[in-house]
Amino acid sequence: MAVSMRDLDPAFQGAGQKAGLEIWRIENFNPVPVPKSSYGKFFTGDSYIVLKTTSLKSGALRHDIHYWLGRDTTQDESGTAAIKTIELDAALGGRAVQYREVQGQETEKFLSCFKPCIIPQEGGFSSGFKHAEAEEHKTRLFVCKGKRVVHVKEVPFSRSSLNHDDIFVLDTKSKIFQFNGSNSSIQERAKALEVVQYVKDTYHNGKCEIAAIEDGKLMADSETGEFWGFFGGFAPLPRKTSSDEDKPLDSHSTKLFGIEKGQLEPVDAGSLTRDLLETHKCYILDGGYEVFVWMGRNTSLDDRKKATAAAEKLVHGPDRPRSQITCVIEGFETATFRSKFDSWPQVTNVVVSEDGRGKVAALLKRQGVNVKGLLKADPVKEEPQPYIDCTGNLQVWRVSGNEKILIPASDQSKFYSGDCYIFQYSYPGDDRDEYLIGTWFGKQSVEEERASALSLVNKMVESLKFLPVQARIYEGSEPIQFHSIFQGFVVFKGGLSKGYKNYVAEKEIQDETYQEDGIALFRVQGSGPENMQAIQVDPVASSLNSSYCYILNSSSTVFTWTGSLTSSDNQELVERLLDLIKQPNVQSRPQKEGTESEQFWNLLGGKSEYPSQKIARDAESDPHLFSCTFSRGNLKVVEVHNFDQDDLMTEDMYILDNHSEIFVWVGQQVDSRSRLQALTIGEKFLEHDFLLENLSSKAPVYIITEGSEPPFFTRFFTWDSAKSSMHGNSFQRKLTIVKSGGTPTVDKPKRRPVAYGGRSAVPDKSQRSRSMSFSPERVRVRGRSPAFNALAANFENPNARNLSTPPPMNRKIFPKLISSDSAKLSVAKSSTLAALSASFERPPPAREAIIPRSIKVTPEPTKPKPETSNNDKEKDKEKENNSVPVRIETLTIQEDVKEGEAEDEEGLTIYPYERLKTTSADPISDIDVTKRETYLSSEEFREKFGMTKDAFYKLPKWKQNKHKMALQLF
Repeated sequence: MAVSMRDLDPAFQGAGQKAGLEIWRIENFNPVPVPKSSYGKFFTGDSYIVLKTTSLKSGALRHDIHYWLGRDTTQDESGTAAIKTIELDAALGGRAVQYREVQGQETEKFLSCFKPCIIPQEGGFSSGFKHAEAEEHKTRLFVCKGKRVVHVKEVPFSRSSLNHDDIFVLDTKSKIFQFNGSNSSIQERAKALEVVQYVKDTYHNGKCEIAAIEDGKLMADSETGEFWGFFGGFAPLPRKTSSDEDKPLDSHSTKLFGIEKGQLEPVDAGSLTRDLLETHKCYILDGGYEVFVWMGRNTSLDDRKKATAAAEKLVHGPDRPRSQITCVIEGFETATFRSKFDSWPQVTNVVVSEDGRGKVAALLKRQGVNVKGLLKADPVKEEPQPYIDCTGNLQVWRVSGNEKILIPASDQSKFYSGDCYIFQYSYPGDDRDEYLIGTWFGKQSVEEERASALSLVNKMVESLKFLPVQARIYEGSEPIQFHSIFQGFVVFKGGLSKGYKNYVAEKEIQDETYQEDGIALFRVQGSGPENMQAIQVDPVASSLNSSYCYILNSSSTVFTWTGSLTSSDNQELVERLLDLIKQPNVQSRPQKEGTESEQFWNLLGGKSEYPSQKIARDAESDPHLFSCTFSRGNLKVVEVHNFDQDDLMTEDMYILDNHSEIFVWVGQQVDSRSRLQALTIGEKFLEHDFLLENLSSKAPVYIITEGSEPPFFTRFFTWDSAKSSMHGNSFQRKLTIVKSGGTPTVDKPKRRPVAYGGRSAVPDKSQRSRSMSFSPERVRVRGRSPAFNALAANFENPNARNLSTPPPMNRKIFPKLISSDSAKLSVAKSSTLAALSASFERPPPAREAIIPRSIKVTPEPTKPKPETSNNDKEKDKEKENNSVPVRIETLTIQEDVKEGEAEDEEGLTIYPYERLKTTSADPISDIDVTKRETYLSSEEFREKFGMTKDAFYKLPKWKQNKHKMALQLF
């Protein structure tokens, strides 16, 4: 499309360069900017242009243009608004979607820009009306309709306006009444309360009383009597009279028209396909209620204006008052438009360049306009964040037939592609532990065991009253949360389950199950320790890829192969994953691409060609929220635009789609039958791909119950945990908030700050003695406080060690793993730990000295005590109970100061950096290897890390680990 300065209205210069709203009103056939203070105020006699700019994750800006036509606007003004919308799109590079909005028939997308509602005022600029002047408060009656957004319309103030089907807001001088028709839904009532709050804030400066009136209550209370008093007393309501708004939309066959010289020409075709649309023409797709104008990228600005005028003429008749017009540009069609066609290619071959936008930017730049936001910005490169506390407890089961078999702690990160697994993870939450229970399906697993795994997980979730988040994960599509929990993950070929073995036997195919004494090749992938994994591939040269590192393992030799396109970070992951694959006493032999030994190629069966391009994975995109209903196997979804937490109604189910993951949110008031269908709903959503975005059917699906929302879900909202923990239905909750001045009633403490990927930022006293018991197979474990862990670590048997504190040679940090072996301690040590544990059951006295992180505890030698009387014994016992913290300090807060050791200002033993490194020739053995940096002096710590210890421990866990890896302290 050719662009010249005469095509660009001066009012649009610099528009759409940053996210947000911009509004113009048509005055004397010209667009005039509306002050921000007047956004949301519309006059019935005017026409407006509204630009919504959204910043996408890709770095691009998306533009939606709405032109709003007031009830009393003139035809000339409405035509000007339509033409100026085309010009604004041209100024933005010709990519915006354009919507025609008629007062009373606005789209939900438009109304969502002005939450909770718009209430047009009488008046206009050039239509002969005057804007309403401030005057004495006038009693008004509004009708409210809508579950997701609210259409508000002022109706005559009389009893005849009321009915049993709708919700009405009566605005009087001293009080606002909401009348709930007996046939209205709870969700509609809750949304109408947002209108009540808007009226209160806008017309009463936030100061007036609010009352809710239930249809059919008669004169049961004083507020009901007061309400009916405004209508001259109670009387039966009349039947609702039908209007054009209430009539069902007539079915209309979809027709395609070409536009020739401003006239519509029918396109004859047996079925609608993408091939019918030519890039140098404009078309109208008439679906009755929905009318689309399609504009080819090679059409002129004049052609586009004629096409819009033709669409306006088409819907201007009296028989089509509710038709909506949407204009789309070739290459930027909406999912709704594409769904109207029988055949639409998933990937369009249209080359979308920056030429159009670049030309506009160049023209504006010559006029002295800042055009920084017009051109596509570079995408924001962010490290993937797990948004989950990784210091919790983990259990893993392998599904074999209809049973689940508990996996030993040492093998929990080793999965087989032919098997299904169940994992259960708990981590610190608010006033209780949060749970994540999920299934992992290998690519070669059988359907029977997948169904069995889902059945077992459903029982586990149901036994915990649906509190856990439920996840369904397929091999190759694991989310960052999964990797962060396991922190080192290996997938072997074959399987160990009954189902896999039976399948291999029935099909008479070769069993490829991994054998330690065989030849195996593993591809190492991941961006860091938080999501590293090793995947077994065919042991042939064609499996190699220059963008990855590999581990080639045989019974006597282990090779590590480094691709030419890999980084030092990739190579570091190989060293970490070696411990999970190779035999302990076998040394690895490094191989660089291009300098491989003959033995290396012989193990792979000889040289051959292999790729160099990295394997693409679905990236997270901008999230979309849908309300959904599921009936008789059919899923119906409606998108909720510009969503926030208040859009989640406790009676409904919603789907949050960010392309790489699907979240199914289940409200507390959803019936149990629908609740059990949540996973089916998520899978149906993936199957239908409503946004036509090439969703993978293997994308992770999470089932989330209201009140147990995890941080990796709430990050998409501005979240208030107090709202999700309120009691009652949506209307009752909203009424409580409105009457309390916007503050929800808190039923539990707010979620405490969490350093994702590491320990909680603020320790909670309630977490010091958590008891966790998730299943009959699980050993009941008492939660430990940080100080208790520091003391107890010195007593633990290295062979029975909990894997959250790895051995000196293993530098990974695992979540806490629960196994029966970890509870086997000697009797003497158990008694000592029991005494220490008892001391933490009582609150410490004020100003108690902080116990150092790493100390050695040796009991003082016992001294013979003189005989005492019973009274003296009782006094001694009482004294002993009241002085436990002092006894802990005197147990052995002594450190054996060896040569080369010292103490820092906190009383901790310090060592030289050279002895603390993982590659040290003279390593320190008796330390906590997960906290090597804590043994550095303050001066040396600042020198090595470039910051103080306090600043370091305020960093996210993944950043801490990155610093430690660079300094060989991890």
